[in-house]
Amino acid sequence: MAVDTAPGRGPRRPWRARCAAGALAAAALAGCGVSETGPTEAGPPASVGPGAESSEVTRLYFAHRQGVWPATRPHGGESDPQSALDALLAGPNAAERARGLTTRVPADGQRAVAERGDGAVELRLPWAIAELDSVAVSQLVCTAAAAPGGRAQGVVVRVHEHGGPTPWEVVCAEDGTVTPRAADGALP
Repeated sequence: MAVDTAPGRGPRRPWRARCAAGALAAAALAGCGVSETGPTEAGPPASVGPGAESSEVTRLYFAHRQGVWPATRPHGGESDPQSALDALLAGPNAAERARGLTTRVPADGQRAVAERGDGAVELRLPWAIAELDSVAVSQLVCTAAAAPGGRAQGVVVRVHEHGGPTPWEVVCAEDGTVTPRAADGALP
């Protein structure tokens, strides 16, 4: 193949070589799966992470160096606050530990109890709140709150602490921290 050069422009390929290169590029683009029909419906978007909701998973809140972190696990039956709390009290599994998740809830063999109540989740703790750090409280409250529907935000939890006079109402914030429910009953 002869290549001619024009002054100041470098080598030029013959017109056949340029046409062949253009045809090859067009053929490659035609086979890449992009059609001229425009976008088509492909179903609902994927849903993962803290905002994902499913009746097939239980959301547990574990401690992480960045705060409280949700983890989801499949469950075989109904997702209720007590089964979620029992799973939390058992601690993170191997995959969760590999992600850096731990627990700050005391592993002293005592059992916290959670059940759906009238407009809230009732959480009965065998410990006084003063015995727990804020991360442990967030783990317990957010896990109990998430069990009824997979999302903890907006669910009121009434915490009955050991030796406490009356329960206090809290909600789980989006960042996994516990916030007191406002005195007027409004959610923060």
